Amino acid sequence: MNSMTGFGRGTASLDAHALTVQINSVNRKGLDLSVSLPDAWESLEGVVLEQVRKKVSRGKIHVVIEVDGGAKETDWNESKVAEELARLRSLAQSQKITFAPTAELLWRIAQDSTGREKLPEAASAWPDVEPALQAALRGLAAMRAREGEALLIDFLGRLEKIRAHIEVIALRAPQVVSTYREQLMMRLRTAGLTLDVSDDRVLKEVALFADRCDIAEELTRLRSHLAQFNELLRSSDEVGRKAEFILQEIGREVHTIGSKANDLQISQRVIELKNELERVKEQIANVE
Repeated sequence: MNSMTGFGRGTASLDAHALTVQINSVNRKGLDLSVSLPDAWESLEGVVLEQVRKKVSRGKIHVVIEVDGGAKETDWNESKVAEELARLRSLAQSQKITFAPTAELLWRIAQDSTGREKLPEAASAWPDVEPALQAALRGLAAMRAREGEALLIDFLGRLEKIRAHIEVIALRAPQVVSTYREQLMMRLRTAGLTLDVSDDRVLKEVALFADRCDIAEELTRLRSHLAQFNELLRSSDEVGRKAEFILQEIGREVHTIGSKANDLQISQRVIELKNELERVKEQIANVE
């Protein structure tokens, strides 16, 4: 089981350049990919995304490819700076705009006039970019796996708590009808009615109550869903989407039990179950 949160980094040397690939990943319902890379390598975006899709199936993934060094700045070309400044002044005058050059504007024009070494073509750079990308993807996968192990431990602990609550409910459920029957007879005596417990009207009322509060089927399905959830957590399959569906089914059964049980002790356990399920749902949102 993998978390959707992770980070990976890879580096390489490309002629006189230092190449860095960084990948960040956070949770997302689907797969959301984005890439930032030098303009000269824009054609590599598709192949980069293809490599990422082979390794991840879910999450918001952002890949950043940066190149440092290799820049060869020359002295400012004063004639070019003056020429560019004159063009800007002429344009401003033609548009009847007051032209007042600032130090910042001069700095930008001067910087633009310096010479810089160009990056290699995308096709020739890819053999160096790919190993760095693969290293970043391995780092990302390793971190997501470590986070996943921590989440698995947390899930298994919460599943044990959920099972414990369910078993308490299962033990309490058979007592609900007898408790209701005793309460019914007490209310009848308080009202001055002398009906026997074997009276048909009492038996009918108790039978109707027993049918309404019967949660045997819900408990059976609940145990089955928990077993599926536990098996899924330990599998090598994609967990996130399937787990969300199973949790939805578990929540439905818990809600039905709370509605039908008509018993204070069971209701208290249902509240605890819902609290644990909410915590699991919050965490499962981080699972791939």
